[in-house]
Amino acid sequence: MPPADTGASVLTRTAASPQSSSDPAPDSAPATAADPESRKLHPGGPGYRRMSFALFAAGIATFALLYSTQALLPAISGDLGVSPDQASWTVSAATFGLALAVIPLSALSERLGRRTMMTASLSVAALIAMLVPFAPSLGWLIALRAVQGVALAGLPASAMAFLAEEVRAKALVAAIGLFVAGNSIGGMSGRIVTGWVAQAWGWRAALGAVGVLAVVCAVVFRLLVPKARHFAARPVGPRVLARTLGGHLADPLLRRLYGIGALFMTVFGAVYTVIGYRLVAAPFNLPQGLVGSIFLIYLVGTVSSAVAGKLVARMGRRGALYLAVGTTAAGLLLSLADSVAAVLAGLILITAGFFAGHAVASAAVSRTAKTARAQASALYQCAYYIGSSLGGALGALAFRAAGWEGTVLLGLFAMVGAAAITLYATRKAVAERRLVHLGKTA
Repeated sequence: MPPADTGASVLTRTAASPQSSSDPAPDSAPATAADPESRKLHPGGPGYRRMSFALFAAGIATFALLYSTQALLPAISGDLGVSPDQASWTVSAATFGLALAVIPLSALSERLGRRTMMTASLSVAALIAMLVPFAPSLGWLIALRAVQGVALAGLPASAMAFLAEEVRAKALVAAIGLFVAGNSIGGMSGRIVTGWVAQAWGWRAALGAVGVLAVVCAVVFRLLVPKARHFAARPVGPRVLARTLGGHLADPLLRRLYGIGALFMTVFGAVYTVIGYRLVAAPFNLPQGLVGSIFLIYLVGTVSSAVAGKLVARMGRRGALYLAVGTTAAGLLLSLADSVAAVLAGLILITAGFFAGHAVASAAVSRTAKTARAQASALYQCAYYIGSSLGGALGALAFRAAGWEGTVLLGLFAMVGAAAITLYATRKAVAERRLVHLGKTA
């Protein structure tokens, strides 16, 4: 692994071409052994728009499926007679399943190809979604959601690696931002649909509606996604995989990015797992459909993730992360007020901060890793979804023990951790620049 780059230049480096192989990629078009950067996709170029819409549809399906039960937790608790922390496992099981499977499936994508892996992952997850509404008990519901999370695991890391290989370096942050924006649209639309459908026909019908949405997105993705031009198949065995993962984990910058992603997702998982319980209870007493509509706030995440590249260009990577941390923390504090307007404003800030931080960190991972990008992205996704699982479970426990204040306190601790990691990187970068300056003047 190359030495860690603690500066903002990590987002403006030129990505190295993947290693070639004598085995042609199963889902790729013919390509030379080393394709120059100029042949990669770029805004306005052929294939870029199709790729963008395809990954956008995949992003919608991923978050719509992964968090399909989140807005329904109060209804599930009432119907099945379970507590918030028990019902929260219908969310945490899916994210934990994804976290466990994302690394082995990303390794498999090195043999099968990114496009093949993404197509299979999305198709299987959509089919499972059609079975979830028929779960006879909480145990079966949690089990099916865990399997669904495993199925979805082949998509996120493969998507990041696909973009890093196929898109020009200067357009990478924008392309990944658009994929993350699809995540936010999926999270929003899935929750809104489930909220209103559940109010009219129950939570099982709501989960069925999300399944139909996922099937449509899977079809759109397959029809639009272009063939890979820069992928070379590299079968990854257990020893090679262990050595590759060890190399990524030995990179201090990657470790910090993994930690930041996990901490941001801890906040997001905690807040959106519990918020429904808070809003359906006193003093708000909002109906299920209106609670689902709260997730229109995800549109803010669509904007903040899409402009992450501009934030990095203006403020640097660490500056953008400081802004994301501060915005998220301010939203947590504002949400403590017993006012619908204040809670909504707080959720807007939390959502904007989270999606900006996630887009910056995930793009930095894709650019930092010079080889085995799928595994580098898989480690990020693993940390990210472990954060989501812990956030959902711990957030629900904190809510049960201390109310919304307990959930907010958990989120603030996570943001303090993210700020501390970023501050450490800042101080290290300053120290390195001083050493370079002293070396030049010596």
